[in-house]
Amino acid sequence: MSSIPASHQDLLAARTAVLATVGPDGRPQVSAVWFLAEGDSLQISLNTVRQKVKNMERRGGCTLFILDPANPQRYLEVRGDAQISPDPDYSFADKVGAKYGVDLRVHDRPGEERVVVTLLPVRVNAVDMSA
Repeated sequence: MSSIPASHQDLLAARTAVLATVGPDGRPQVSAVWFLAEGDSLQISLNTVRQKVKNMERRGGCTLFILDPANPQRYLEVRGDAQISPDPDYSFADKVGAKYGVDLRVHDRPGEERVVVTLLPVRVNAVDMSA
């Protein structure tokens, strides 16, 4: 497993990241997402009706991209495999909601479900073109 270098750990506090998955037609599907990071663990709370969840269920490979808003020449790209687990009681969704000051339940319709997507890093690219 690749780890995130100290030089880019600060980017894990970013407000959003970009999640790239592979759609059913083989083309990239890209979405801005909220996430939590603890050490090298990157996790996302998603609703199972979303296309990105369907994409990762079919093909587990994905990329999480975090751009430094203060220096767009600096970014973190984490390529890996998605591990998807149910979050029936919203325990993880509530943690994400606490970070962002929202209740994720308001984004879900009755009967919809949440999952926790844990990104298992295979390759980490920590780039700083301004250095």
